[in-house]
Amino acid sequence: MISESSSPDESPHRAGGSRLNAFRFLKPHSHLTSAFGSGEFGKKAEAFARYFGTPQFLLMQTGIVLIWIVLNVSGVVHFDVYPFILLNLAFSLQAAYAAPLILLAQTRQADRDKALAEADAQHREALALAAEQRQQQVADQSTQLLALLQQNTELTRLTNQMSKRIETLTAAVHERVIASEG
Repeated sequence: MISESSSPDESPHRAGGSRLNAFRFLKPHSHLTSAFGSGEFGKKAEAFARYFGTPQFLLMQTGIVLIWIVLNVSGVVHFDVYPFILLNLAFSLQAAYAAPLILLAQTRQADRDKALAEADAQHREALALAAEQRQQQVADQSTQLLALLQQNTELTRLTNQMSKRIETLTAAVHERVIASEG
């Protein structure tokens, strides 16, 4: 799942070329994975809270209410006659459970969003630090290259001077050899 890297400010690639785990900044926040805890109740409660806002739930609830009213008004059944007190009680019971579940889900989602934003900020800071270090390395390498170019230019100048002196000496030796033969 989430693995650790050796340090948060290491380069984005390992020596072997494989990417580091991009989720390493989320590890401190892994306890926020479920809105209602990690148990079976938590999973079911979160699923129930998420289902409340879906079109399927609204259509299903509307269908049940319409059937309830039609059955009671038409006289097919008489368990909840007008003004539908039992239906109001059912809605009140549903609201009594739905509101806290939804509020809890929103609160925990806000906590997860905050944790993810913090992890994202840490990740961006690590990337900025790595970019700054790379810029410093490039600047250092540029300085070294400039020094090497200057040394190369100086060596080329010295080689040119030596070549001219060798040419001058070779010409002088050649003239003496020709003068001594003649």
